[in-house]
Amino acid sequence: MREAAQVVSRTLGKIAEIIGPGVTGKELDVLAEEYILSQGATPGFKGLYGCPSTVLVSVNEQVVHGLPSDIPFKEGDIISVDCGAVWKGYYGDHAYTFEIGTVAPEVKRLLEVTKECLYIGIEEAKAGNRVGDIGFAIQQHAEKHGYGVVRDLVGHGLGQKLHEDPQVPNYGRRGRGKKIANGLTIAIEPMINMGTEKVMQLDDNWTIVTQDGQPSAHFEHDIAVVDGKPVILSTFDYVEQALAAKK
Repeated sequence: MREAAQVVSRTLGKIAEIIGPGVTGKELDVLAEEYILSQGATPGFKGLYGCPSTVLVSVNEQVVHGLPSDIPFKEGDIISVDCGAVWKGYYGDHAYTFEIGTVAPEVKRLLEVTKECLYIGIEEAKAGNRVGDIGFAIQQHAEKHGYGVVRDLVGHGLGQKLHEDPQVPNYGRRGRGKKIANGLTIAIEPMINMGTEKVMQLDDNWTIVTQDGQPSAHFEHDIAVVDGKPVILSTFDYVEQALAAKK
């Protein structure tokens, strides 16, 4: 599972190398599929539930599940890229929200807080805690900054299937939900909106957008509970190195 997650991590790193103004979601999709196959893995999303693409590319007010298009990204956009890969029968699945050029300070802050929510949630994924502790920590941090926490979509167990039990909401109450034990593998993925938490699905039956049209951010890691503590199987290092090299 670590290897599967690392394939996705490297794929997101490759995307980070080329993403920018004028690039399209379809270009990212071609790159991702070619790279995953070159690693001896297979795309985790394409064909699953009828998904037509290797990556899901969600722009600005699109929360998740955006389909790659030919519309070029423009200065000030934020782009969530969600990617999955299968390695030796196991899934990796994680996501990063990219800034295109210079984004507005308030949007940059949304991304910072959403990433903080991810790591705050991960800290709660320890043996003896409950799934509600993860959601509670994420919700508290996001709402403290005035943001909306999406209710209609959640993180999930991960393994030989992309979506396994338990569901891992980004909201909740302490001490509620399934108990966390050693060996649990989950994807934690805060989806945090600048405005309302309410979302809706577009007519393509895939893309989820905020109801008020305000931006949404999304970061996701794969976690295993080992020796009672959360271990992050995926990494943003490849993304961050690629972005730093472009500056």
